[in-house]
Amino acid sequence: MKVMFISDIHGSSKYCRKAIEKFEKHKCDMLVILGDILYHGPRNELPDGYDCKEVIKMLNPLAAKIVAVRGNCDSEVDQMVLDFPMRSDYSILNLDGHKFFLTHGHLFDEENMPPLKKGDIFAYGHIHKPVAKCDNDGIYIINPSSVSLPKKGERSFGLYEDDCFRIYTFENELVKEINFD
Repeated sequence: MKVMFISDIHGSSKYCRKAIEKFEKHKCDMLVILGDILYHGPRNELPDGYDCKEVIKMLNPLAAKIVAVRGNCDSEVDQMVLDFPMRSDYSILNLDGHKFFLTHGHLFDEENMPPLKKGDIFAYGHIHKPVAKCDNDGIYIINPSSVSLPKKGERSFGLYEDDCFRIYTFENELVKEINFD
């Protein structure tokens, strides 16, 4: 199974479109959205192509393929216009025998980890920086960064396939890679 991970769209139709183009090009089976879907948030500049209604139109047709969690900029009203559940603070996804703990990162993060065990995967967004590493407890930590407002590096997304997670820029540059042994 091929799964695309994105986070922190923040209402950018321009970069949501680019993400969906990559989703289709890579023939992904599932799209994981790690929060901050529609609203840009009071601390962020307006992202390029800010158009929440257009983002809704792009994501809703993919509803059956989306697993999403709530970010700190997401609200109840967002759920009223999105056709997929997105109000949970976290979700558990089992892929190829791997347990993925999906969250945005404003409640759980690397300093406040949920109860995970060696070999589990902690997937989060929020910090707008790409991460792919294994901590001292043997827990894998991944973050695809932000598709619209990166704080380090380029706008990026993650792809999981065959026990491997890779982070790519929209220009297809490999940023980080980790194998889940």
